[in-house]
Amino acid sequence: MLRDERLEDISDGRRYGINDLVKADAGGCKGCSKCCEIMTDTIILSPIDIYRIEKETNKSFNDMLDVNIELGMVDGLILPHVKTNKNGCNFLSEDKRCTIHGNRPDFCRLFPLGRLYEEDGFSYILQVGQCDKPLTKVKVKKWIDTPELKEHEAYVLLWHKIIRKMGQKALEASEEERKSIVMSLLNEFYMTPFGDFYPEFIERARKYETE
Repeated sequence: MLRDERLEDISDGRRYGINDLVKADAGGCKGCSKCCEIMTDTIILSPIDIYRIEKETNKSFNDMLDVNIELGMVDGLILPHVKTNKNGCNFLSEDKRCTIHGNRPDFCRLFPLGRLYEEDGFSYILQVGQCDKPLTKVKVKKWIDTPELKEHEAYVLLWHKIIRKMGQKALEASEEERKSIVMSLLNEFYMTPFGDFYPEFIERARKYETE
């Protein structure tokens, strides 16, 4: 998620759609894990990230909490992020490869791309100076390697709207009300497991759209 930065300061100045070619392919990151080693607590995990990681690791959210993931303040809310250790990402193996690559978070699927949110949608941008490897052109859709892409993009936009709305509400609320908002989101979207993710997410999201 990108916040308040000027497009020309962080990107090549272009906006990309899923069928556009973008110079983002790092050749499978062969022999390189630098971005995983130097990462901090910036990989905020959305509900589908947790859903995927739970499938990959056979661990629940509560099993991973304080072991693989941590909670932190983000724009008035408390949300999970990937926990780091002395080697960087907590999911990096001893030989410096991703142990959850098949179900890696959206942030990792996108990198070095990012999302630029607008009122009724979002576009993809290429963040400059983020990767040391020579980059070649690849179609955005292929690079982000996301199943059920149409449903996923609708989910991404809906989740973004919910956390923006609830984050603002939490910032304006009393301490007791803020705790209630925070715990409601954590319980609804992270601690309670999903079965069929997209339809179940939409069902759970309905009450937050109208609040």
